[in-house]
Amino acid sequence: MLLIAHVSDTHLDSHPRSAERTARVFDYLHELPRQVDAILVTGDIADHGEVAEYELAARLFDSPLPVLVSPGNHDVRAAYRKGLLGDDSGATGPINARHDVAGAVFLVADSSIPGEDAGRLDAETLDWLATELDSIPAATPTFVAFHHPPVVLHHPVIDPTRLLDADPLAALVAAHPQVVAVLTGHFHTAAASTFAGRPLRIAPGVVSTLRMPWEGDGPLVTQSQPPGVAFHVYDDAGLLTTHYRVVV
Repeated sequence: MLLIAHVSDTHLDSHPRSAERTARVFDYLHELPRQVDAILVTGDIADHGEVAEYELAARLFDSPLPVLVSPGNHDVRAAYRKGLLGDDSGATGPINARHDVAGAVFLVADSSIPGEDAGRLDAETLDWLATELDSIPAATPTFVAFHHPPVVLHHPVIDPTRLLDADPLAALVAAHPQVVAVLTGHFHTAAASTFAGRPLRIAPGVVSTLRMPWEGDGPLVTQSQPPGVAFHVYDDAGLLTTHYRVVV
């Protein structure tokens, strides 16, 4: 059995609130009687894309467990590389990484478009995904993770900023049966759907929760709700089950 803890949207900044909530989530995960096999953080690590925010993230994400991280639309690639990855190159290309964990493969991709809120997997990232997927045996469970959901979620603010031009990714996923699920963030709210015939799971936000249109008038973002975590369980029968929890 593979157990993945999936969190997103920490939006770390100079204020203690986001750091406290992030630390609370990681402390909770570290104290679980059955350790997870990996912690996945799907983007918007920093709120302003500053190096100091990523240095804070590096401290908060420090863990004996594998921590797999991707950028989001609030992230700035050069600062992310420097503060979180220790890379002073100043490179601004997409940040894509493959992680082999507990018999599974995680392809953690960069869906950010520098300077924009919407997402896109550019040609370099799509080529990287295609090459990696072609190299993975069909029997190896594989998860594709990035920030922006690739489907409509019926929210007037989030839908225009979802993953644009998702068809090339859908074709890749459909052509590779080893892809178990697509895992994203950005929505600040737990959600589940399908994409290219596979499960799509969206992590709740750490820093805040989004108000849905049918919940009535009020602020777009709700900060009174506790941070959330998605637990993805992939069992020996090949079934993926997701449980959502809040961390009080």
